[in-house]
Amino acid sequence: MSQNNVLKGVFLVALGATTYGMLATFVKIAYSEGYTTAEVTSSQFIYGITGILLINLFQRIKNKNQAVKATPKNIFNLMLAGTSLGMTSLFYYLAVKYIPVSIGIVLLMQTVWMGVLLEMILEKKLPSKQKVIAVFIVLFGTVLATNLINSDIKLDWRGLAWGIMAAASFTTTMFTANRVATEISSAQRSLYMLLGGSIIVFSFAFFTQVSPFNLEIFLKWGIVLALFGTIIPPMLMNAGFPLTGIGLGSIVSALELPVSVMMAYVLLNEKVVFSQWVGIVLIILAIIIMNVNFKAKK
Repeated sequence: MSQNNVLKGVFLVALGATTYGMLATFVKIAYSEGYTTAEVTSSQFIYGITGILLINLFQRIKNKNQAVKATPKNIFNLMLAGTSLGMTSLFYYLAVKYIPVSIGIVLLMQTVWMGVLLEMILEKKLPSKQKVIAVFIVLFGTVLATNLINSDIKLDWRGLAWGIMAAASFTTTMFTANRVATEISSAQRSLYMLLGGSIIVFSFAFFTQVSPFNLEIFLKWGIVLALFGTIIPPMLMNAGFPLTGIGLGSIVSALELPVSVMMAYVLLNEKVVFSQWVGIVLIILAIIIMNVNFKAKK
C-alpha cells in the first residue's frame, strides 16, 4: 500500500471522526430549542435513509447494476444488526439530555474495554497483557474525564446509565457491522442497518411522543443531524479504513473524543477542567496501546 493511499485514508477517517464528534453538540442545541428525543432521532433517520437510498441509486447507475445484490438473508441479518445502531443513537441522545456532552462522549468511548470483554467471551480466550493494560488506562482515564474525583460534581444517574447503555449497544454495532454481509457494498449495508435502526427509533417515538410532533425539526435540524450522524461519518470511515487498516484507523478515529469535548466547550460553554483533559488524553493513549504492535521486528 502506497504512502499516498495511507495518508488519504487517514484524512478520510479523521474527517469522519471529526464530523461525528460534532453531532452531540447539535443535539444538545436542538434540545435547548424545545425539540424532543423522538423528534431528533426520527428526523435524523428519515433523512439518513433518504440520503443513503440516493447514494445506492447513484451507485447502481454508475455500476450499471453489476454490484452484488443483498439476499433476503443478508437483508434480515443487517436489519437485525441495525437495531443496535438505532439503540446507540437513542441511548446516546438520552444521555446528553441529562449530562454534559463532554461526559456523554467519554461514556460512549467505554466501547474500548467493552469490546475487549465481548471479544474474550466470543473467542473464549483471555485478552493480551497489552489489552489489559489499555483497559485499566481507559478506566482510570474515565474517572478523570468524567470529573468523578471532584466531590462537588453531581452527575444525573439517568445520564450515566443511558451513556453506558449507548456504549454497550455501540460495541455490538461495531462487532456486527464488520462481520455481517461483508460481500455487498457498504452503501447497501448502511441502508439495511439504518432500516433496522429505524424500527427502534420509530417505535420509541410512537410510545414516548405525547405532544404533537413538531415538524419544524425537519427544516431546522433534521438534515444537519443526518449528515453529521448517519451519512457522512460512515461513508468516510468505510472509504478510509481499508486504506489505513483497522489499527491506524482506530487510532485516528479517536479524534472524535477531543473534537466532541471542544465543540461542547466552545458552543455550549461546558466547563472542562484540566484533569478532564488528562483523562481524555489517557483514553486516546489506551486506544493507541491497543492498536500498535510493540513487538520489535527482526
